[in-house]
Amino acid sequence: MTNIKTEKFEKVFNKFTSSRKIHEGILLIEDTGGKFSLMKRYGEKELNSPLLMASITKLFTTSCILILLEQDKLSLEDRIIKYFDINILKGIHIYNGRDYSLELTISDLLFQISGLPDVYLEGENSLINRILKEDFYINFYDTISEVKKLKPHFEPRNKGKAYYADINFDILGQIVEKESGLTLFKAYEKYIFEPLGLENTYLPGDNHDEIPKIYYMNQVIYRPKFVISSGASGGCITTARELMIFIKAFFGGKLFDKSIFSRLSIYNKLQASMGPIHYGGGYMQISLSGPISLFMGKGELIGHSGSTGSFAFYYPIKDLFFVGDMNQMADASLPIRLSIQLAMAANRIF
Repeated sequence: MTNIKTEKFEKVFNKFTSSRKIHEGILLIEDTGGKFSLMKRYGEKELNSPLLMASITKLFTTSCILILLEQDKLSLEDRIIKYFDINILKGIHIYNGRDYSLELTISDLLFQISGLPDVYLEGENSLINRILKEDFYINFYDTISEVKKLKPHFEPRNKGKAYYADINFDILGQIVEKESGLTLFKAYEKYIFEPLGLENTYLPGDNHDEIPKIYYMNQVIYRPKFVISSGASGGCITTARELMIFIKAFFGGKLFDKSIFSRLSIYNKLQASMGPIHYGGGYMQISLSGPISLFMGKGELIGHSGSTGSFAFYYPIKDLFFVGDMNQMADASLPIRLSIQLAMAANRIF
């Protein structure tokens, strides 16, 4: 790849890092075989610097669910009540006077079609408001209690509807633990870290583990307690180098049989605040052929972004993977916009 061709990618990255909101950033682009590789950095971020995966962690949880599915330890059609005491889940989903709590399935959670509300952003006591003020632990059962205080958005499996909520993956994480007989960290280690040789990727368990600082506008915030609490929906730490290894494995069939994507690639548009994002079976999808690209784009991006600026996407029609981190919590759409523009640049290059 000549410098002339890489200039378009570099121009996109430089445009984003020129913003006053961005204090550091890392970008790695590769194709499947590694014949093409481009790394760009800004500020103190390096290829092997720790970065907070945030919601990209959901891809790890998805991987574990799919591996357990292959081992016949669960079915996507299983009702989640199979894995919990009835008193824990009862009342978590009451919509128009009917309690759907005991009807929810693993598939409902994986595809974000449960209708459950998001305690991270919703309600007077939303977690995001607390995070900006203080660091705190919140365990799974406390989170469930908070969800029960909020109203679901629709009945489960309401055709064409999806609503992004961390609780879906928090529950899936509990199911992974119950069916694997391992803690979530050990499950990630057994099913993902060890097979892929990831040595700098981990789910922090206490304050002794390194947890990166996060930017909110110009403010540096350090929230180790909350990161540790985030677990299956957003608690993992990695590096750009190892995130690239993982995203290639996720879509390349190195962790589970990739034929499963024929069942997972049913996409529903998420709530308006999530912009152009649709959700499939455990991952995001962004179509590039519509208004988001002024109808000038082609194909789709599949993968995940994180609320702190992290991203890991595959652009199949050009066989390119985009991973990295812009470390800015004040603009959750930032990594989505960056990934879209990188894909648009790829169309002009290849």
